[in-house]
Amino acid sequence: MPEARVIPLDGRDSSHTAPRRSRRAAQCEAVGADGKRCTAKAVAEGVCGEHLAEHLRAEAAANAPDWERKLAGALAFMRRRVTGDYPIDDFGFDPDLTENVLLAAMRPLYEKYFRVEARGLDNIPSTGGALVVANHSGTIPLDAMMTQLAIYDHHPAQRHLRMLGADLVFKSPFVAPLARKSGSTLACNEDAERLMSSGELAGVWPEGFKGIGKPFSERYKLQRFGRGGFVSAALRSGVPIIPCSIVGAEEIYPIVGNVKVLARLLGFPYIPVTPFFPLLGPVGLLPLPSKWIIEFGEPIPTDELGASAADDPMLVFNLTDQVREVIQQTLYKLLLGRRSVFF
Repeated sequence: MPEARVIPLDGRDSSHTAPRRSRRAAQCEAVGADGKRCTAKAVAEGVCGEHLAEHLRAEAAANAPDWERKLAGALAFMRRRVTGDYPIDDFGFDPDLTENVLLAAMRPLYEKYFRVEARGLDNIPSTGGALVVANHSGTIPLDAMMTQLAIYDHHPAQRHLRMLGADLVFKSPFVAPLARKSGSTLACNEDAERLMSSGELAGVWPEGFKGIGKPFSERYKLQRFGRGGFVSAALRSGVPIIPCSIVGAEEIYPIVGNVKVLARLLGFPYIPVTPFFPLLGPVGLLPLPSKWIIEFGEPIPTDELGASAADDPMLVFNLTDQVREVIQQTLYKLLLGRRSVFF
């Protein structure tokens, strides 16, 4: 099997990460003898003969039926996988697989099942490093995946969110390779700083397993944010921190109990008991179709403080507490404005 070419983090192939353009708006940069840009109209007028074939192909693709375009895209994807003509970076991120398979598989959940409403996407910069910090809930980390898809599908720059995950994620035999391919990496300061210093958009959920495993009675009450490692990484990288508040994930698996003995035996942080699981068996594993809202708050700048501020424990603590408070207050505001959990 051919191997994918490895693209260094600071010199990666942009062909798979650049914003998508409308097929009808696609045009080359050539300019005709009379100064007109080489658009489809210019081709029709005979201004540009050099790029006629390209324009005809673009027009044919734009006018093709939707199923035909999807089939062509699927065949092109399979060809790239067979020939190894796709990039991966130093962390194992495979944008071609992520865009065409992993995100595509989650899109029906995002659009039809949870009906996610993304707000404040203009607070995420189009270029350069940044750190998205969000609340965590839902028993399994679907909230992280929905946040990743919200940014890729709805941000003008279609940025990939490089998620920072717990050790358990990268010790699991089937989850670990998929997590790497989707752009996730270990939640440690070294990896986070390298990503953000290279201009990547990173995401962290500081509550960790305490957040996604908390009982339903404590829903939307933020757990402790750890020691503020994410703030230190942002300070050393000089990137803004973007608070993110997620409403709706708490209700997909309401935890009413925890089988702690079995969890310890299996090495899991918790074994949840919900109103439907394990009582209804596999049917109880289906998440409830709650209505989601993901709101990105105003960026909190760190570049003015300087990298040395990361060594000041009081400053790190205060900034961590500020981010946590912004997320908590936004959650309360969103809950007050929510008319129904499911509609």
